[in-house]
Amino acid sequence: MQRKITVFGSSVVDLMSRAPHLPAPAETVKGSFFMQSPGGKGFNQAIAARKAGGDVAMITKLGRDSLSEIPLRAMREVNLSEEYLFFHDGVPTGTALIMVDETTGQNAIVIVPGACSTITDEDIDAVSDQICNSEYLLLQLEINQSANEKAAKLAKEHNVKVIVNTAPYQPVSDDFLNGVYLVTPNEVEAEALTGIPVADLESADRAAEILFAKGVRNVLITLGGRGVYLNASGKSEIIPAYRVDAVDTTGAGDAFNGGLIAALAEGKNLHDAAIFANALAALSVQRLGTTASMPLRAEIDAFLRERG
Repeated sequence: MQRKITVFGSSVVDLMSRAPHLPAPAETVKGSFFMQSPGGKGFNQAIAARKAGGDVAMITKLGRDSLSEIPLRAMREVNLSEEYLFFHDGVPTGTALIMVDETTGQNAIVIVPGACSTITDEDIDAVSDQICNSEYLLLQLEINQSANEKAAKLAKEHNVKVIVNTAPYQPVSDDFLNGVYLVTPNEVEAEALTGIPVADLESADRAAEILFAKGVRNVLITLGGRGVYLNASGKSEIIPAYRVDAVDTTGAGDAFNGGLIAALAEGKNLHDAAIFANALAALSVQRLGTTASMPLRAEIDAFLRERG
């Protein structure tokens, strides 16, 4: 069965702890909470899109180990097909060590991608029909970039709209960006991509122009609590964020990207899809964890009705 949305990327297991503050170098801090849950930017985005009502195929690679059961169980809970998964016999499932400041909700993360950084050309060939027949392909930079480049090339050749969430940041080629439908960096990643510090609408416009010159068709920059900058169809704007009391900001960007692609696949334009994604992200940061924090579609619709 061909699905409208393909999320191609990472799956790791989040090992999350909460403490009164993030430790300084060489400091040990006594924590108050620990949770083990499925995560990884690609996996988080796929779960967010699926729970928001998206018709999603998740392509990733896991180790043949006990940790792989954690994402598999989460996929079954939301009826996300396991058809597009690969397994590595000799490399473990990836992990993310996450420390959360329980006072501010801010976090520090170390990712060990493991098996999902070993996606091969042969793996991609095996799922090429799904990639080429999608409406949207969502990529991140948390797997081996050679796999991203091959998947993006396939998609562009078949007029699939490619969205690149440039996180966690690493340098990428202009050829990779050329023909991309949309990039979704945050402010730090936008500056790394363009050399322009993004502080306001004017500086975001300058950064966007550099990305347009590289062949990107639309630009969206997430601005944290300020909202998102969008430059599409010749118009640039900042769409404000919803004000909420954040408990855990881990995965907020993934929540946004998952919501965005779900809304686009329904036929919403980029402006309306960004509003929908803002709502999904606002709900997610009021809960602990990553995939567990992603709201259901009914919750997003209710939030949007309440907030107008």
